[in-house]
Amino acid sequence: MATNAETIVVVTDANVLINLLRIGQLPLLGKLDAYRFLVPEEVVAEVTDPDQREALSSALAAGYLRQAVVDTMESLALFAELRDVMGRGEAACLALAATTGCHIASDEKKRFRRRAVELIGEERIVRTEGILLEAIRQGRISVAEADGFKEALAANRYSMPFQSFSDLL
Repeated sequence: MATNAETIVVVTDANVLINLLRIGQLPLLGKLDAYRFLVPEEVVAEVTDPDQREALSSALAAGYLRQAVVDTMESLALFAELRDVMGRGEAACLALAATTGCHIASDEKKRFRRRAVELIGEERIVRTEGILLEAIRQGRISVAEADGFKEALAANRYSMPFQSFSDLL
């Protein structure tokens, strides 16, 4: 996903954060070389489970996840337009990614995904499994660990369209 010479900035949506929280892997975001993860304040507000909110607050305090603000005229205008067709968190992520050149981490489908492809392109969209795959490639987790996370997420209604992460390597 990244080359050694660049840092890829990824604006992260609530669904990816919640998936990582469910498997206890939010700290992984701070361990991936060449990546910096941002979360808009609108996404932080969408995380309502008290334990998940506490873990998210810890991630922000530790600095492996940084808060972002939709605050330029261009991003605010796009945010307002997107709010007509999607939630606040999704709109904030997409507005930031589209106006700053960032990637976006989101597992959303349908309307959001179509709009994201239009605005930033398929290659700048990262899903939960993409983050786990990058962690395997960087030696942060094993294939067996990632497959265990895949099973745990499937039990929480997030299924991935492959048998094992070894199929992707």
